[in-house]
Amino acid sequence: MNDHVYIIAEAGVNHNGDMTLAKEMIDVASDCGVDAVKFQSFNADCLVTPQAPKAEYQQADVNSTQYEMLKKLELSEDQTGLLADHCQTKQIDFISSPFDMESLRMLSSMPLRILKIPSGEITNLPYLRLAGRSRKRIILSTGMSTLDEVQTACDILFQAGTAKKDIIVLQCNSAYPSPDHDVNLRAMLSMKECLDLEVGLSDHTPGIDIALAAAGMGAKVIEKHFTLDRNFSGPDHKASIEPDELKFLVQGIRRVEKALGSSQKAPSPSEKKNISIVRKSIVALRDIKKGETYSDQNLTTKRPAFGLSPMRWDDVVGAVANRDYKKDEFIE
Repeated sequence: MNDHVYIIAEAGVNHNGDMTLAKEMIDVASDCGVDAVKFQSFNADCLVTPQAPKAEYQQADVNSTQYEMLKKLELSEDQTGLLADHCQTKQIDFISSPFDMESLRMLSSMPLRILKIPSGEITNLPYLRLAGRSRKRIILSTGMSTLDEVQTACDILFQAGTAKKDIIVLQCNSAYPSPDHDVNLRAMLSMKECLDLEVGLSDHTPGIDIALAAAGMGAKVIEKHFTLDRNFSGPDHKASIEPDELKFLVQGIRRVEKALGSSQKAPSPSEKKNISIVRKSIVALRDIKKGETYSDQNLTTKRPAFGLSPMRWDDVVGAVANRDYKKDEFIE
C-alpha cells in the first residue's frame, strides 16, 4: 500500500451478477483514478439460512428472500479470477470481501495482496483465525462494533500470524445509507490511538463530503460504494455514488492529502516571496529631527518589511535619531 490515501471503489454486488457489467465497473473505476476495486465473495448456501430475513435496505425486491437475492449475486471462483485479471490489466488492485469460510479459503489461495474482512465477521472466531493465517494485508471494517470487539478481533488476527503493520481498521456505520449523525468519524481517531494501528473509513453516507473529511483527519484508506447507475435494481445501488462523483472524490482526496503536508510549521515556498510585502517595518510617523528621541508619538509600523522589524520596537523607542527622517522613512 502506498503512503497516499488508498482509495477503494466498492463495486460490491452492484454488478448484479453480470460479468460484462462487473468488468465495465472496473474500467470506470480505473479511469476515475482509484487504487482498487472491491467485490464481494460468498456462497449463499454457506452464508445464510433459508429463513434469514433481509435488512431494511434490501427489501425493495419484496418477491425474494435474502437467500434468493444473494444466490443471484454470487461470483464463482472462475469469475473472481477473471475479474482479478481484468484489474491487473488496468493496473489497479483487485479486492474481495469473503462472507463465508469457503470464500475466505478461495481468496486466501489467490495471489492477492489484500484481504478485506467485512463488519459482520468481526465476531466470527474461526473465520478470523483463518483470515489471520492468510499472511495477507488485512483491512478490517468495524461497523456495529465496540472498541473492545475490535481489539479482540485484532488480537485474534495477531495470534494467527498477521503482523500488526499489516492490519488497517476502518470506521464504518453499517446502515445503507448512513445518516451523517451516526458516522462518528472521531471513533476512527480513537481506534488509531487505542489500537496503535492505521485507520480509515468505509463510508456509506450519500455524496462524498464525509469521505473527504475523513481524509482530512488522516484516514489512510477510504472505501466507497459506487454504481454505474443508481437507478439499477439491486440492494446497494441507492446507497452508492455514480462515476462522476467517484472521480470528484478521488480528485478531492488527492487535494486533501497534498494539503495535509508535514507537521513542520515554517513558511512555504509559495508564500516566502510575500513576507517582505505583507510584514511591516518601523517608520517615521512624522518628520523627525536629528537628536530627537524616538517614541510612539513619532514612530509607527507600515508595510513593506524593508527596514527594521517591529519586533525591535523596544530597542528603538527611547533611542535618539542619528539623522533627520522624513515621514514614512525607514528607521535605521
